Amino acid sequence: MSKIARAVPPGSLVTRRIPLLLAGFGALVLCAALSLALGSRPVPLSTVAEALFGDAHGRDAIVVTGLRLPRTVVALAVGAALGVAGAVAQGITRNPLASPTTLGINAGAGFAVVVAIYALHLTRPVEYLWFAFFGAAAAGMLALMLARRAGDLDPVRLALGGVVLQMVLLSWTQAVMLAGERTLDEARFWLAGSLSGRTFDVLWPVLPTLVIGLVLALAISPALNALALGDDSAQALGVPVARIRVVGGIAVVLLAGSAVAVAGPVAFIGLAAPHLVRLAVGSDHRLLVPGCLIAGPLLLLAADVLGRVVARPSELEVGIVSAFLGAPLLAVLARKVAR
Repeated sequence: MSKIARAVPPGSLVTRRIPLLLAGFGALVLCAALSLALGSRPVPLSTVAEALFGDAHGRDAIVVTGLRLPRTVVALAVGAALGVAGAVAQGITRNPLASPTTLGINAGAGFAVVVAIYALHLTRPVEYLWFAFFGAAAAGMLALMLARRAGDLDPVRLALGGVVLQMVLLSWTQAVMLAGERTLDEARFWLAGSLSGRTFDVLWPVLPTLVIGLVLALAISPALNALALGDDSAQALGVPVARIRVVGGIAVVLLAGSAVAVAGPVAFIGLAAPHLVRLAVGSDHRLLVPGCLIAGPLLLLAADVLGRVVARPSELEVGIVSAFLGAPLLAVLARKVAR
């Protein structure tokens, strides 16, 4: 591990970038406060504070504690999972465009949910939970299997296999949705990606897998620095490249599967968060992965609040807002990678 440490920026440089993470955390706290205060019925921040820490019992207090607080906590968990999953996916593939979406994980969850709605006549997001998680896990494991070559995990095959798998699953999903009008009506809102109506009952079942995924991602973050130097260099430093990629793939599946099961296939958060953190603190995964714990929730909460404000008294689904904001970013990143 000492060899790996010499291959990455020194600790003093890491320490100097910590204030940037603290500033991001402050922005996240502010965004969470706005999430509790804004919506179809705006609530003053003083009333929010009283509802959370005092003994307020009015209508506004019920809105804050009964509806917006669970939604905000779910957004924090889902955003953190998507952001870290994107950082690890980009690290193990050495592909700046890798994310849970491009690896086929979101498409696997969507296909499983649509099939469950069609075959079992499900109607509530809490009923989709485990179908979404296992669909995401199956797609992720299939992408890992397609990427194996001579016992090792090929990052190029992983990225290409994920994209092909995504296209196949999306076409199957559309076919099932067209097979029944009720399936189309039920599935289209979940497939857009939404935090509306999400409560703690949806989050608790997947919390263990989410936490395990975060622990795995943080544990391998120093080794991801070595992978960035190339497989040969990483092996020369004593890093078990294949094992790190497998563990990283499992972490991505657990994190993305948990997030998609709760909120649906929200796009671009897993792609954008690592790039924003990289601009702020550099490419050291010891800071990049923890930074995505802040940037992911910040982006998701900002998109959710914006969706509630621009269409008041109704709201836009968070997946629609994140896609609208993330599409230009994807175009810029694609041009940068091409150059």
